[in-house]
Amino acid sequence: MKHIVGIMPLWDDEKDSIWMLPGYLEGIKHAGGIPIIFPLSTEEQELEQLIEMCDGFLFTGGHDVSPRIYNEDPMECVDSCEVRDKMEMIVLKKAMDADKPILGICRGIQFINAALGGTLYQDIPKQCPSSIEHHQSPPYDIPVHDVSIVNNSPLQKCLRVSRLSVNSYHHQAVKAVAPELSVMAVSSDGIVEALYRENSRFLWAVQWHPEFSYKTDANSRKILEAFINAI
Repeated sequence: MKHIVGIMPLWDDEKDSIWMLPGYLEGIKHAGGIPIIFPLSTEEQELEQLIEMCDGFLFTGGHDVSPRIYNEDPMECVDSCEVRDKMEMIVLKKAMDADKPILGICRGIQFINAALGGTLYQDIPKQCPSSIEHHQSPPYDIPVHDVSIVNNSPLQKCLRVSRLSVNSYHHQAVKAVAPELSVMAVSSDGIVEALYRENSRFLWAVQWHPEFSYKTDANSRKILEAFINAI
């Protein structure tokens, strides 16, 4: 029997509509799971029923995380989705309480860090200027910079490498790491690129995009497979 993975929805403000990048769904299917897209809802009873049905959860990219979560006023460039932030706060807490495996990608690492008490750079170019390319142009499956992987971290044990070339498409990033989380990878400019929670069965989050590169990159596949295998 395959495991069901709840995928956090992407939201299109202009079309007032849920949408989804196929890589999130196909990547989970390729790794052996069955993906389902959550509705955009803050109804706790509905979410509880969905959470009970799912075996793991993927926190996707998309809107900026609202700085109000970590008690800052938003900069003008921040584009957040209040309903999604509230929904994901509920899902994250209940999934952690049930100790169900969680994987965060891009916004996912940022949201998980903020929700657990960390802070973010609201905008890397303004707050942490760097020569590293963190916001690449298409195609998005091409690596644009390297990350250093922390020795003996779960990611290092999974991939068995100390450096990794990754794709990158974000303008927010982890600033202060949440107390419950530990760093698994950093870029050469000091930006946190991967986190995990030691006290969870599986709670990993990466800043890069394995959903774009899993077809051509074995390490991207290994990350998605480690998530599914944890279930």
